Amino acid sequence: MNERGLDRDGTIAREGALDRVPAAFVPVVDAARAHITAKFGRTRLHSAYLYGSVPRGTAIPGVSDLDLQLALHNEPAEADRADAKAIEAVLDRAFPQIDGVGILLSSTRVLLSDVERHDAGFFIACLCTPLLGPDLAEELPRYRPTALLARETNGDLARVLPRWRAKAAEAATEADRRVLSRFVGRRIVRTGFTLIMPRWGGWTSDLNESAELFGRYYPERVEQMRVAAAVGRAPSSDPAVLGMLINDLGPWLAAEYAALHGEKALRH
Repeated sequence: MNERGLDRDGTIAREGALDRVPAAFVPVVDAARAHITAKFGRTRLHSAYLYGSVPRGTAIPGVSDLDLQLALHNEPAEADRADAKAIEAVLDRAFPQIDGVGILLSSTRVLLSDVERHDAGFFIACLCTPLLGPDLAEELPRYRPTALLARETNGDLARVLPRWRAKAAEAATEADRRVLSRFVGRRIVRTGFTLIMPRWGGWTSDLNESAELFGRYYPERVEQMRVAAAVGRAPSSDPAVLGMLINDLGPWLAAEYAALHGEKALRH
């Protein structure tokens, strides 16, 4: 992998690995593997993956969360979601070195579908680290930092902004606002990065690096993007921060994205 996250052939390198998991998080990963195996077994689970700062080796004890993606043989049902929530709760209680656990559930059909080829498929192939079962990346192509990848990963920001505004209005506690600010901050930064990704010609998932790369092309917005990166790592309960992200930076970013790359294909 070179300094722009690419392999020698110019395709995006897979960014994480189990041998990069920081020592403090190894027991968390081991426990996650054991709980997933016990709850889901082979009948429901095709494969499981880590993603985020833990497999990238950049996780900070007490600050970082644990992110997991499960690929199921069938479409996720209520029982699957309940079992995933139970695992999230058990791990979050047991390990103070993680600040929250998130488990995504998808069917192998969806992850390998044509419509998800440059979104969920890319996510599995390049941003996820295999934890259990056969690796779906073997059934997916290699990816390059193209406008198509930009459009299909983050070209739907305009559609999610109204939902964020509704959630911000409903956020009754500081804890609610912190959870929302972390999610919004991360998504804003990733969208800002993929906006400029084809021009820069590489890939990174590092929030701070993404914000600084964005700033090379949009210096007038870099301070706002730095705030987004900061709350993506250390969430804020300040309503003014959420307001800036959702009502100022977000709408500008959505419009610029649509003008440059177009809008993401609708999912049915």
